[in-house]
Amino acid sequence: MLILGGALFYGTNSELGKFVDLFDALKNPDIVGNIASPVLSILFAIALLASGQNSTITGTLSGQIVMEGFIHLKMPLWARRVLTRLLAIVPVIICVIIYGGSETAVEDLLLYTQVFLSIALPVSIIPLTMYTSDKKLMGQFANPAWVKFLAWIIAIALTLLNLFLIYGTLTGLTN
Repeated sequence: MLILGGALFYGTNSELGKFVDLFDALKNPDIVGNIASPVLSILFAIALLASGQNSTITGTLSGQIVMEGFIHLKMPLWARRVLTRLLAIVPVIICVIIYGGSETAVEDLLLYTQVFLSIALPVSIIPLTMYTSDKKLMGQFANPAWVKFLAWIIAIALTLLNLFLIYGTLTGLTN
C-alpha cells in the first residue's frame, strides 16, 4: 500500500496531512483517474473500518484468554463482544459529541490514541520478552539465545522509536 500510495500521489500538489485530505484526494479524478475515483475513497473507508474490527476481535479473543485462564471468569462470548466493542466505541462517541464533530479535533484524537499506544507498546513488549525468555517459567518453550537477543534488540529499538514519537508529538517536532 505504501508503494501504491507513493506512486499514486507522487508529483501531485495535494496536501495530504490528514485522513480527510487523503479521503478527498482519493475522490479527485485528476489524481486517481475517472474510473478509480469513486471507488478508491470508499475502499479506503472500508479498509479503516476493517482494521478497527480486526483490533476489537483481537481484543475480544485476548480478553477471553485472560478472563478464562487467569481470572477464571466465564462470560458468554456475545456479552464479551458487546462489552469490548462498547469499551472501544463509547469513548470515541463521547469525544466526538464533546468536540462537536470537528474534523480537526477527531484527527487530533486519532493521533493521540496512537501516541498512547506507543506508550503502551514497550510496557507490554518488555515483560513479554522477559517472560518468554525465562527457562524456569517457560521450560522447554523458552526462547533460544538468538531469539532472546533479537527480541531485546527489537524491544529496545521500538521503545526508542516510540519515545521519539512521543517527544516529537508533544513538542510539535513531527508536524
